[in-house]
Amino acid sequence: MDQQKTEKLRAWVGEAQRIVFFGGAGVSTESGIPDFRGVDGLYHQQFREPPETIISHTYYLKKPKVFFEFYRTRMLYPDAQPNTAHRKLAQWEQEGKLLAVVTQNIDGLHQMAGSRSVYELHGSVHRNICLGCGRVYDLAQFMALEGDVPVCSSCGGRVKPDVVLYEEALDMHTIQGAVDAIRRADLLIVAGTSLTVYPAAAFLDEYPGNRLVLINKTPTKRDDIADLVFHEGLGDVFAQL
Repeated sequence: MDQQKTEKLRAWVGEAQRIVFFGGAGVSTESGIPDFRGVDGLYHQQFREPPETIISHTYYLKKPKVFFEFYRTRMLYPDAQPNTAHRKLAQWEQEGKLLAVVTQNIDGLHQMAGSRSVYELHGSVHRNICLGCGRVYDLAQFMALEGDVPVCSSCGGRVKPDVVLYEEALDMHTIQGAVDAIRRADLLIVAGTSLTVYPAAAFLDEYPGNRLVLINKTPTKRDDIADLVFHEGLGDVFAQL
């Protein structure tokens, strides 16, 4: 690892008062949760249909049994624990240095580590809502529901995970909160994301400062606009901070 770049990042973190962290699937791979586009990710595995088809709104409506089989076996990792990056970000928030975490992940590991100001762009597996009566189930309660298609124990309505499926729109309140935080940041750290999914990838354009840090194992299409780039594992970088 380039020690000069590491020292610069350490200095920036030390001087910062409004850090915003924007993370993708690569943040959670070190907790044992596979990403989508990596070598071992979901998009490189063989299924009867492409994952992006199975976890779409249309598929959820037309083939709910197959959707929930895939969701339960491929999207839920109830035993996953926060890693070095999650814990460091929670520490910065407790120290008053971190303004917000913006995440594309649905695993809730940031909150498990202690972070409170978290904008979950794609929702969370820890919230599951009955479409009939509105009852909310946490992850353990959801996993305990019987049947190929989970139904509410109160009213019998279908229980839908509060995650954003393909074809569904992101929550505008969450987007606005994330963008507002990025606009206020004095240090923006973007990590574990290939920056290919929009509109989230465009959030970088909302950052007005000159301390944009990109951390990703492979190059991204936005490396050229960053002020500091690390092609390293996130845990390796954060272990130096």
